[in-house]
Amino acid sequence: MSLEALDRLRSRQALQGIRRLLVISGAPGWCEARATELSERYDGDWLWVSPQPRDGRYCAPGALRRLLGREFMHAVFDARQGLDAEALAALAGTLKAGSWLVLLTPDWRAWPVKPDADSIRWSDTPQPIPTPVFIRHLRNCIEADAHTLLWRQGEALRAADDDRPHWQAASGAPLAGQRAILANLRRMTTGVAVVTAPRGRGKSALAGMLVHSWPGAVIITAPARAATDVLSQHALGRGFFIAPDALLQALEEGTAPHGDWLIIDEAAALPAPQLRRLIAHYPRVLMTTTVQGYEGTGRGFMLKFCASVPGLRHYSLTTPVRWAAGCPLERIIDEMMLFNDVLPEPGRVAFQIKDAPVENLWRSAPALAKQVYLLLSGAHYRTSPLDLRRMMDAPGQRFVTVRGDSAAAAAWLVEEGGLPPLLSFSVWAGLRRPRGNLVAQSLAAHGASPFAAMLKGLRVSRIAVHPRLQRQGYGSCLLAGLSAHARGYDYLSVSFGYTEELWRFWQRAGFQLVRFGTHREASSGCYAAMALRPLTPAGETLVRLQRERLMRDVRWLEREVDEKIPVNAAQASTLNKRDWWELAGFAFTHRPPQASLASLQRLLLNVRLPLPALRAWLEQRQCVTQICATLGLTGQKALRAAWRRETAQALRALNGTRADALMKLLSRVKKFQPQF
Repeated sequence: MSLEALDRLRSRQALQGIRRLLVISGAPGWCEARATELSERYDGDWLWVSPQPRDGRYCAPGALRRLLGREFMHAVFDARQGLDAEALAALAGTLKAGSWLVLLTPDWRAWPVKPDADSIRWSDTPQPIPTPVFIRHLRNCIEADAHTLLWRQGEALRAADDDRPHWQAASGAPLAGQRAILANLRRMTTGVAVVTAPRGRGKSALAGMLVHSWPGAVIITAPARAATDVLSQHALGRGFFIAPDALLQALEEGTAPHGDWLIIDEAAALPAPQLRRLIAHYPRVLMTTTVQGYEGTGRGFMLKFCASVPGLRHYSLTTPVRWAAGCPLERIIDEMMLFNDVLPEPGRVAFQIKDAPVENLWRSAPALAKQVYLLLSGAHYRTSPLDLRRMMDAPGQRFVTVRGDSAAAAAWLVEEGGLPPLLSFSVWAGLRRPRGNLVAQSLAAHGASPFAAMLKGLRVSRIAVHPRLQRQGYGSCLLAGLSAHARGYDYLSVSFGYTEELWRFWQRAGFQLVRFGTHREASSGCYAAMALRPLTPAGETLVRLQRERLMRDVRWLEREVDEKIPVNAAQASTLNKRDWWELAGFAFTHRPPQASLASLQRLLLNVRLPLPALRAWLEQRQCVTQICATLGLTGQKALRAAWRRETAQALRALNGTRADALMKLLSRVKKFQPQF
């Protein structure tokens, strides 16, 4: 295809109201020259999304979220060094009818084996790794799609046109679906409503129409003000925007602006605890959000958050407004990211548990692999293309399924631990945080043993049962059978947002609670909890030590949380050997204060020294600002240094010889640190 033919295709797709993906693959300089040629040939915004800054309209992939809600004509996505799948999907949603999305890639044949810089974010590896499974999946999607243009260096541009009717752009008046929802919203006297839709269906426009037509005051908030551009265009100057953080602060201070409505655009991008506080203050609330996963929360937002709001009214929009139905760009992005795939009916199911490494699953049984991904992603609050990339190519993963004709239940397992002794000790001392090993590192960094991360574990990253088969024992069957697939590992682990119901599920499966966090997670509003199921004698010893520590500490932990921790408290006011280790680690290395909180409390019970910084924090429960003001300290860093000095002073007062011996031993860990 010549550039003149591309001109004709460009003119027709504008009339047809569609957008297309144009893939340019080859040497870096050749790709850039072709993209520059196109940007000079066709008028438009030509937003360039790349990790490398450049002149003109530019955005880094990680900052693209701030542009959601805005619209552009044409864009270039630079994937020559790595492909941020979330950013690519989000960028597609910002493009107007008639646009090209130009994707720059490495050489087509070499691409699958080329290290992908984006893999650093999700693979838990220190260096970029090749991502052959995902890249081959993308290539297959592109090659199979007749409406996607592929321009490979040294070859003719490949494309196919199609005969479509001319598209009638929206006039700005509400369409039938929008009119019906607006009528219901205008009749609301109190309550919470949510409008969900794939991008481009007019949900932000609908919110703006409500703002414009409502006779009273309307408050608008969103993760970023730029994301409300479309809403503002339809509100025609009405409504008052305030950022979520500023609105929450105003609520605390009692100065929040009055409004008949609070509208939260792209609500799924805000943490659930913030949303709960916001919707509790206003008589009427409208939330809008995208159901597809590139904001990271779409499906789970409905599953988890909206299901917890009493009387919530849910509306959806399906007809595209900003482009024509069947848009080739939307279709190919959906295919690449598995956005529109639907779980098959479970059919005949046998309690047959099978185990497969991730790459083998995608290579030998791609249809089953898709089922497993959809099963796992649809059941969890935060799911995005990042999870698809991780599932396809991250090392150290395996998937265990219960299946017959299709997947009935699945568990996503991640290999952890096995760290060298000195590295595990350094994690405990707060000197190192190597990538990955979520539970294994936490057991060392916050737990009872400096060598906990040496043991090998399998973490249950996700587990899900087909919606038609839930509460029939498949999840329990799957967990019960995991031990047979965990030979060579010392324990099974799980990290989860604590609820009584969820804890009972893990407890029934033989897991024992070993850690309970003191801060609620932003995504779920729950405290982080960790539980283990031992598989070897070494694993049993580790679980026993962690359980004993939690039982000794729970009295102090419950002062920090507004939740009953399901552990029997042990009377523990004296310092034992492990307390001494923890306190020395805090005083002489870099263990964080929260990891040593209970030991520090016991230390104060056993010394009569003034220790003003420690006692102000732990006994008088003053905040950082108060303590710094009283003691003349410059900030949190200076306060932590004071806490460490006072801890060292108290240890020496109790037993100077023992304290100095521990300090000398720990200094050797710090000395050898650069060699790791």
